[in-house]
Amino acid sequence: MTLSDSATAQLWETFRASGGSGLIREAVELVLQELIEAEAAEAIGAGRYERSDTRVTERNGHRSRLLATQAGDVELKIPKLRKGSFFPSMLEPRRRIDRALWAVVMEAYVAGVSTQSVDDLVAALGAESGISRSEVSRICAGLDEGVEAFRTRRLDHIEFPYVYLDATYLNVRNSVAQPASMATVVATGITADGNREILGCDIGDSESEAFWQQFLASLKDRGLHGVRLVISDAHRGLAAAAERHF
Repeated sequence: MTLSDSATAQLWETFRASGGSGLIREAVELVLQELIEAEAAEAIGAGRYERSDTRVTERNGHRSRLLATQAGDVELKIPKLRKGSFFPSMLEPRRRIDRALWAVVMEAYVAGVSTQSVDDLVAALGAESGISRSEVSRICAGLDEGVEAFRTRRLDHIEFPYVYLDATYLNVRNSVAQPASMATVVATGITADGNREILGCDIGDSESEAFWQQFLASLKDRGLHGVRLVISDAHRGLAAAAERHF
């Protein structure tokens, strides 16, 4: 599944409204830092702590750089070298990887990073970075693994008396590259003392009762309990699923 530009923007607004902007910012920071480390390794001729005949210099600490992104400011660490200098080509003013990186991160949270978005990110990085497609794929796979751990984490650490369900339809390209409109839902839990936490998200062909039954059942299986109020629109299938599970 590949998100369109408008779908990416819609999904970001849904996450931001649900209090999940910090999650996206952390993911953007993680991928950017990994890409910087990969480009530095290419320039040095060896990875961190790696013995290599191709090594031309060594790392010598780092300098911090604050970068403004669509998800907010992220703090990056730029490696310094004992001989020569290094500055990531992806951060040059003329380079714009924001759009490609944004698609990778947002896709990860709803359906996993697609092959197309990896290829788009490789193209946006350009040959100057020296980062191979396999290395970009490895970094994106690491992002997928972290997101999956978040999506499947236990929810029984505290009660969430109030649960918001925010659904929207996104324009995507499905597994056979055909345009389709798919339902995406984000569940946000509110604790008794007012703390907000994204509980989960899912994507389906439509907002059918079966879709809602499956999604709410998955939240309960992960330990969601103590729900007293579900806040959503008046979708009939959702109402029936909420009544059954809560």
